[in-house]
Amino acid sequence: MNLLLIICMYLFISSLLMFINFNLSKKKIKMREKLTSFECGFDNMSNLRLPFSIQFYLISIIFLIFDIEITLIFPMIKNLHLIFFKKKFIFLWIMIILMIGIYYEWKEGSLKWLS
Repeated sequence: MNLLLIICMYLFISSLLMFINFNLSKKKIKMREKLTSFECGFDNMSNLRLPFSIQFYLISIIFLIFDIEITLIFPMIKNLHLIFFKKKFIFLWIMIILMIGIYYEWKEGSLKWLS
């Protein structure tokens, strides 16, 4: 009986808190600036479809991919003297794949800012 009372109190208090939250968090004044997302450096009142550089997007994705790979490789470099031959061989293959990826992006022209 005691457990049932605790569960009922928990449900009542959580329902009450949700009801209060929904009622207090409603926006009272409908303003255009308040309904749009905040973008630092952009005017909210202007056209929403500003031109966007696809090259910037591609370079940022390439940077993100290689940055994550380098971050995962740094612990291997620090402990390279402690690992065995098989793990050194795997590390060598990872580095070769990274170099092939950078070479491919360079030859494809994805790393050039102006095309």
